[in-house]
Amino acid sequence: MKSLRILAATAAVIGLAACNSSPKTPAPSVSGKSASLRSMEQVAIAAHKCWFASKDPAFAKYQMANELNNFGGTPRFLVVPAKQYGARPLLVVQAQGNSSQVQVFGPLMDQALGARISSDVNRWRSGNPSCTGTA
Repeated sequence: MKSLRILAATAAVIGLAACNSSPKTPAPSVSGKSASLRSMEQVAIAAHKCWFASKDPAFAKYQMANELNNFGGTPRFLVVPAKQYGARPLLVVQAQGNSSQVQVFGPLMDQALGARISSDVNRWRSGNPSCTGTA
């Protein structure tokens, strides 16, 4: 009787292991993404990491509203006041169609922070994900 329980327990463990070892679904191919979406993904990831997740004091008053998956074919992210997610954007970073060119505009570009934003976005768009221009 004891060996029957051991055999049943072993079969259950093997069965569970078989369920967990099924082939993983391959990651979606990057080839289905437009150039604008690929470019905006790398810029948005770096902006989130460098400006917001790092708690950069220059961006402490703002938050990021990610709209990379919008249906208009214009992947973008917005920078809005920190406690007003639905407020008018202070910065828009976007790309359109099948272009990897990134457009940056909004009231923040007319302030002292504008030069840094341009520099950061150009660096990230070119493939350099560093948070500073010296890296």
